[in-house]
Amino acid sequence: MVADRRICDPDILIQAVQKFSNKHVLVLGDLILDRFVWGSVSRICPEAPVPVVEIKTESTRLGGAANVAANIRSLGGMPNPIGVIGDDLEGRELRDAFRSIGSTVNGLVVDKGRPTSIKTRIIAHHQQVCRTDREDRSRLPHAVQVKVVDKFKKTIKNVDAVIISDYAKGLVSPSLLKQILPKAGTTGKIVCVDPKIMDFSLYSPATVVTPNVAEIEQATGIPISGKHNLARAVNKILGLPGIECLLVTRGEEGMALFRTGFRPTYIPTVAREIFDVTGAGDTVISTLALGLVSGLSILEAAVISNIAAGIVVGKLGTASVTAAELMEGIRTSHN
Repeated sequence: MVADRRICDPDILIQAVQKFSNKHVLVLGDLILDRFVWGSVSRICPEAPVPVVEIKTESTRLGGAANVAANIRSLGGMPNPIGVIGDDLEGRELRDAFRSIGSTVNGLVVDKGRPTSIKTRIIAHHQQVCRTDREDRSRLPHAVQVKVVDKFKKTIKNVDAVIISDYAKGLVSPSLLKQILPKAGTTGKIVCVDPKIMDFSLYSPATVVTPNVAEIEQATGIPISGKHNLARAVNKILGLPGIECLLVTRGEEGMALFRTGFRPTYIPTVAREIFDVTGAGDTVISTLALGLVSGLSILEAAVISNIAAGIVVGKLGTASVTAAELMEGIRTSHN
């Protein structure tokens, strides 16, 4: 079944977006500082066959789970980020960046034994030349995990939804999930998970999990080359206890919504021009969670998250979508 975006009343979708400003979302995950080095290339290095980038400007943005929080804020909601930073300059930059968007910083835990995760992208003439990463992907020390769980338990009672944003940097582990997800389940919160652990049973109970096609392949061992294979692979996951809804992101092919007891719904992409897919998944899960807590059905929330993703891939670098842009995108997509 292919979803016609017009089956979702645009007025209802816009009314939901207007409710985002009253919503609080707990975002737990790997906090990353995204650094961008912007420049130009006019010659090749004489020592090696690589371009010489003449640096013009540098900038930093919230990345990883921090970009999820930035998207929540940009859409009008209030993020409550929980994650780990290092006792370093970049950790302080992340803290300051959160404050600059009006986000709380009470959920940030400092681990003096690991650096703040940094991704540095070198961009010349609107194209990424290379990327360097500085990170420690080992699991959190027990004492640090205890602090993260404590932050989660203190924060969850004051939010409308929970997002787990796993970037495989060491924070989200089976032991952590076993402590926080049952708590989210007993409080009746909507839980949206962007996964990296391939045992999806660890994400129970979750309202919706948002893997990409590659993650579905890895989790099931089924190569995916079309809708039939995708549905067959997803059905192996939907049979797991507590996993009743998957929203699979499919790149240029859009999204596919799978729910226990329903036929699959395929949502075509709305992107008009793709400059950069960096952070598109962050935009999807942010919009999805806000849509669900604002009264939309899972299909309606998936449709607006697809529209939001179509907007953000038209921007260069780690980016977010505003509520005004999303409402305009809804109107345009329904004309």
